[in-house]
Amino acid sequence: MAERELRTVLTGGGFFEGPRWRDGTWWVSDFYRHTVSRVTPDGRETVLFEVENQPSGLGWLADGSLVVVSMKDHRLLRFADGELSTYADLGEHCGGHLNDLVVDAQGRVFVGDFGFDLMGGGDAHAATLKRVDPDGSVTVVADGLQFPNGAVITPDGGTLVVGETLGNRYTAFDLGPDGSLSNRHEWAILGPEVTGRTTEEVLGQVVVAPDGCALDAEGHIWSADAVGGRVARIAPGGSIVESVAAPDGMGVFACMLGGEDGRTLLMCCAPDFYEHNRAPVREAVLVSTEVGVAHAGRP
Repeated sequence: MAERELRTVLTGGGFFEGPRWRDGTWWVSDFYRHTVSRVTPDGRETVLFEVENQPSGLGWLADGSLVVVSMKDHRLLRFADGELSTYADLGEHCGGHLNDLVVDAQGRVFVGDFGFDLMGGGDAHAATLKRVDPDGSVTVVADGLQFPNGAVITPDGGTLVVGETLGNRYTAFDLGPDGSLSNRHEWAILGPEVTGRTTEEVLGQVVVAPDGCALDAEGHIWSADAVGGRVARIAPGGSIVESVAAPDGMGVFACMLGGEDGRTLLMCCAPDFYEHNRAPVREAVLVSTEVGVAHAGRP
């Protein structure tokens, strides 16, 4: 792994997720403090609001309002004018916690879910990717995904790539002007086909677990590897061309490119992802490092 200088940005988190760069600051969710915050590059945190049922993915609608996943009750929330409201209820389409999202240029939200009870050790099941249109309507646009998680949209708006955390792969779709997904194909193969059923079997077969991610200007994806304690820069096809290790004793569960020149890589780190371990303590950290290629596309 590359030896890069890591700078601590913020300590004292429960479990940071969904990092984004906007308006000169980082934006981040914290599962177990139930908070959504802005964090300046020098580490000053401002808590914006709380999400009782656990916040995750963040994005912005066409009108500039913020949307955030409320995981445990399967809702998308909208934050505008200092108030939270329900933007869409996706419970009908979720087999597990609602999770990460990406928003296209037209304000359509693409969001996945766990597919099963991960924290409770339930048997693994495939999940769907949902699209939430600006009128709040929900459409399932892809199924059979193995824990759809972090996703990116290319700068031309024509391709959506989603990580399958328990599938050893990234899967891509052509993204149509109407928000439809077509031409499903493998963008990166990171390990063998996963065939297990129990959580333990599946996790034992995962080689690289793509989690929160960011696209760069050379068309590579920086991906948090949820089982590898690193972020990996993945080329189309699946070659890992760079990787950066987490601080000792930590895993990495999301990352994002940002900063004024788009070359700061923010990493969301914690010792593990299990709720019973993370919720009672405040051991999660945000760290950053500098990389050579700037951010591109969405988020």
